[in-house]
Amino acid sequence: MPQFEARGAQVVGVSTDAAPSLAAWQKANNAGGKQILLSDFPRRQMLTAYGALETNEQSPVYRYAKRAYFIIDKTGTVKYIKIMDSPLDLLSADEVLKALKDSGAA
Repeated sequence: MPQFEARGAQVVGVSTDAAPSLAAWQKANNAGGKQILLSDFPRRQMLTAYGALETNEQSPVYRYAKRAYFIIDKTGTVKYIKIMDSPLDLLSADEVLKALKDSGAA
């Protein structure tokens, strides 16, 4: 993700999957060291705190992570939040880069 690194940003993925599952994904996708992935399993405290966890007990994806984008500056201030309605909805890299620029975080 050199386009983010060029702007002084670091991309981090957070998942409700356990750390061994994330490590297996990285190995299978030859992404070790290139993509930082954090596990919020089993308590899911971080995703809950950021509003990125499905908490509706009636939902078929209850307690699953929502597709979400956050820009957090170096002081820990959240500068941008975008939580998608569907996990299939993705922002393009250009959209996230624009949000990064507009937020003033990098």
